[in-house]
Amino acid sequence: MPERWSVTDVLRAVGTSDCRMRLPTAVKINPVALVVAGVSDDERDPVELGVELLAHLEEESLSVADAMDRIETVTTNPGVQREILDTAAMRGVIDREDGLVRPQSGGTYVSFEADVVVREGDFSCARCGAGISTGHFVQFDGGELGPFGSTCVRKVLGRE
Repeated sequence: MPERWSVTDVLRAVGTSDCRMRLPTAVKINPVALVVAGVSDDERDPVELGVELLAHLEEESLSVADAMDRIETVTTNPGVQREILDTAAMRGVIDREDGLVRPQSGGTYVSFEADVVVREGDFSCARCGAGISTGHFVQFDGGELGPFGSTCVRKVLGRE
């Protein structure tokens, strides 16, 4: 049994049938991110990145379909997408009810000046697939999300 519990340890323990595996009496979980900034694409955890994205949405509520549209910018794997929604709900980052997703982390919006990096190059938008020469990359603790075109980055973050 680990001395210090990570989210993975907690999720593993909750899902195990091994009665000897006991959860600690108190587990402190940061509802937004549990990873360090500067994570490479190879090391980034799509679940953590997806949870962060949902935590930073600038909408009061959106349909599950619209939430999935945003999650698809992180991963197209349906199992991982479901895990992102389940993990976000378990941590209290979102509330899911009646086909709606409601972000619960009010005030943690992405700052375009501080959290979005613009790069010139030859990119394909991670949301719509269009060829773009200016890519907008959103910087989260769990890694970088993008590239997006100027319209798609606003849609992904819930500003349009």
